[in-house]
Amino acid sequence: MTTDTPTDVFEEHRPVLMGVAYRMLGRVADAEDVVQDAWLRWSAADRAEVREPRAYLVRVTTRLAIDRLRQVKARGEAYVGPWLPEPYVTDFGNTVPDTAERAVLADSVSLAVLVVLESLSPLERAVFVLREAFGYPYADIAAMLDRGEPAVRQLAGRARRHVDEGRPRFEVDPAQRRDLTERFLAAAAEGDLAGLMEMLAPDVRLIGDSGGKSQAPLRILETADNVGRFLVAVAGKGVPEMSFRFLELNGGPAVLILSGDTPDSVLQVDVSAGRVRSVYIVRNPDKLRSLASA
Repeated sequence: MTTDTPTDVFEEHRPVLMGVAYRMLGRVADAEDVVQDAWLRWSAADRAEVREPRAYLVRVTTRLAIDRLRQVKARGEAYVGPWLPEPYVTDFGNTVPDTAERAVLADSVSLAVLVVLESLSPLERAVFVLREAFGYPYADIAAMLDRGEPAVRQLAGRARRHVDEGRPRFEVDPAQRRDLTERFLAAAAEGDLAGLMEMLAPDVRLIGDSGGKSQAPLRILETADNVGRFLVAVAGKGVPEMSFRFLELNGGPAVLILSGDTPDSVLQVDVSAGRVRSVYIVRNPDKLRSLASA
């Protein structure tokens, strides 16, 4: 006989629900709203009819996220400059002891993958997230989405092909990535162009997200020369009362740059063959609010 309250059960599964909602939406605030709506559904449900609370909650959260994503796409809001997901703190801690499972979860929440997921339909994205990130069987996903299993398999195949075609391949050695991130940050902060050029791959890309609300490139920068010179120019301007904080964001090491106590930007790099292949800079203040207490 269990004595767990409805709140206890929900809180036990909240990390998974937040993980599903964030991967579906790429926005922390929207994901939190969806999880809160799932709580309202759960608190009003006849729990005597719920045999598997986790499956029920994931199903509710997924459907709510699909509805929210459809609303966002229907609005068709124009975004100023390149778009990146809102940075998301991912500290798996002891909750994911298996190295392989940890790598899968980290990859599924990476900035590179989430950018590609933006181009999927809401249903394709839901199937991809549930299958690839959380390992649900096709039959379970079909039940969650009220679709036939053959249709779900087709959605999964299309989504997987699209993601494989759209995302670059990067090494995921955390130690190497952290080391290169630290050296890259030091060279960028010092305006050391020669040092940066040694670390940048020739075909490196820099994606800056400001939403038109702060300074950042309004297009993707390409080539080591362009990226290196841009970073040196930025270093020359400086940030008032600048300080740095290393965090694990979106499954990998990242740097939170602060101006006083206020988040100014997030910097993260992807690495391959010992070189920086992608540089992500998020400066949209709306996407940094959740990191103020990180």
